[in-house]
Amino acid sequence: MADADFPETEFAARTERAQRAMHAAGLDALFFTTEAEVRYFSGFRTLFWQSPTRPWFLVLPASGKPIAVIPQIGAHLMAATWLDDIRPFSAPHPVDDGISLLAGVLKDFNTIGMPMGRESSLRMPLEDFRSLQTRLAGSEFVNATDLIQSLRMVKSQAELEKLRDICAIGSAAFARAPDLFRKGQTLKDAFKAFRIELLTQGADDVPYLVGGAGRGGYGDVISPPTGQVLEEGDVLMLDTGATRYGYFCDFDRNFAIGHATDDVRQAHETLVAAIRAATAIARPGRTCADLYRAMAETIGQGEGDVGRLGHGLGMQLTEAPSLMGFDATLLRERMVLTLEPGIDLGNGKMMVHEENIVIRDGAPEFLSRPAEPDIPVLLD
Repeated sequence: MADADFPETEFAARTERAQRAMHAAGLDALFFTTEAEVRYFSGFRTLFWQSPTRPWFLVLPASGKPIAVIPQIGAHLMAATWLDDIRPFSAPHPVDDGISLLAGVLKDFNTIGMPMGRESSLRMPLEDFRSLQTRLAGSEFVNATDLIQSLRMVKSQAELEKLRDICAIGSAAFARAPDLFRKGQTLKDAFKAFRIELLTQGADDVPYLVGGAGRGGYGDVISPPTGQVLEEGDVLMLDTGATRYGYFCDFDRNFAIGHATDDVRQAHETLVAAIRAATAIARPGRTCADLYRAMAETIGQGEGDVGRLGHGLGMQLTEAPSLMGFDATLLRERMVLTLEPGIDLGNGKMMVHEENIVIRDGAPEFLSRPAEPDIPVLLD
C-alpha cells in the first residue's frame, strides 16, 4: 500500500471488529454505497466522490477481506489499497451500472446489513436498488446503522493521531488571527486569508469554512462569505472543517473587532463556561444527553432554542452521535466529539463556540487549543 493513510493492520483491525459485531448480530454481510464507509474499510480516498455519475459498492462478508465492486475508472487506485478482490464494471452504462456484478457477489448471503437509519443515505439510484432486491429475492436487507456507527464512533490510536494533527493545524491558524483579520476587511477577504493560512499550516484541504459577522453577534453560523465590511464593534466568527489525510477538525473562534460590548463579553464567557461544564463530566459511562444538559443549563436555554450542542467527528465533518437531550448514547473511551454551545442574544443575533475533545478514562483530551473566557479583541 504505497502512500497509504494507514498500514494494512489498521484496516484488518477495523474489519475484524466489524465481523465480530456481525456474528453477534446474525449478519452474513455488510453492504456500503457511501464514501465514508467505503474508505473506512478499504482505505480508498479520492475526491472523485464529488461526481454523482457513478455508483461505488463495497461488500464486507462475515469472514475475509471486503470486496469492491466499482467503476473501472477507480480500479487502479483501489488496487493500491489492502483489498485483493476488486471487480470493476464499465460506467456510466446504459442499462447496468454494476448491478449484475454486485448481485453475483451478494447472492450467497441471506442477511445483508446496510445503513438505513439516521445520518445514512443510499448513494445509488433507487431503481437500481429495487432491481438488486428483486434479483436477491432470497436475501433480506436489514438496518445495520447502530452497528456501523458504534464501530466508527470509537477511534483507533492511528485515527487519533490524524485528528490531533489537523486540530493542531486549525489551532495554529486561529492563533494568527491578529495578522489575518482587521477592521475594513471584507468577509470574503477574511475567509480567503484564513483558508490560505490553514493550507500554509499544513492542511490538505479546507472543504468547510463558514461564519458570520455583525454588531452584537451574527445571524447564523452556516453562511458563505459576502462583501460585508468588518466594522468597529463587530463580532467575527469563523468555523472551519479543514482536513488532513481525510480527517476533519471542526471548531470555531469568535473575535471582537476593535472592542467588545459587555453583552458580547458575557456571552463569550458563558459559552466557554458551558464547554467547561461539559468537560467536567465527559467520562466513559455518561451519555450524550448528560453533556447536552450540562451545556444547556449553563447557557440557560432549552432544546427548542438551540438544537443540538455538538456531535461526533472524524472522517466526516459531522458524525454520530448527537449531543441532544434524547441521545442516550453512552460515552466510550476514544470517542471524538465536538462541544458546540450556542446562545440566542435576541434581535436575530447569536453566538456559538466549539471545541474538539477525546473521551478518556478521566478528564477528556482537548484536540483543539481551548479558548479562554475573554473574547479576543483585534485592534488595528
